Amino acid sequence: MVTPMGSERVEMRKRQMQVHQEAAASVLQTQHGMGNTPTNASNACCFCWCCCCSCSCLTVRAEDERIKKNTYERRAEEIANCDDSPKPILEDAMTWTMSFERLMKSSAGRGCFRQFLRTEFSEENMMFWLACEELKKETNKTVVEDKVRQIYKDFISILSPKEVSLDSRVRDVINKNMLEPTSHTFEDAQQQIYTLMQRDSYPRYMNSTAYAELLQDLAEQPPATEP
Repeated sequence: MVTPMGSERVEMRKRQMQVHQEAAASVLQTQHGMGNTPTNASNACCFCWCCCCSCSCLTVRAEDERIKKNTYERRAEEIANCDDSPKPILEDAMTWTMSFERLMKSSAGRGCFRQFLRTEFSEENMMFWLACEELKKETNKTVVEDKVRQIYKDFISILSPKEVSLDSRVRDVINKNMLEPTSHTFEDAQQQIYTLMQRDSYPRYMNSTAYAELLQDLAEQPPATEP
């Protein structure tokens, strides 16, 4: 039996898929209109970030992309694995109710919040936000381009099981930014996901049994003793 919440989620995903497919078809139609010669196709595929076509260069680069993806995913897990986050203390955890910003500035807070998102099947929002934060720290142009491509595949592509929910305006901005990738390529998208978590998931977490039980467990812990 599909719950109302699950039904709305399925319908939203269907609408997103339809919009993205229409956009991809429009792009391909434009490329054909400009002349679909082998030379043009070869040049165009260098800008194919979504992997929705059958460009020959993608086959040539397949092994290299696989290695880069595995390396990136291992790094992403090291950065964002909530199980490895610092354990919160009661004083810190109690301040998370003050604002979403306070929660997100706390490493322990992000870890606990991500665990909650996992129960709501929206963990990809935090994963995407964290990946964007790491991207902003990168200064090497080649590494930036590789990370941008991987983030697109992991969280923006309609083929990804971890696709985040973004409106058409932000997706248009991303597609333009992909022509010249920088460490701020996903800035608008990151802000939209941040706002989504702030308005949607954060209030539920603050009123959840998970947060209440966390506070109770921390309160029952004996105070740390001086060495």
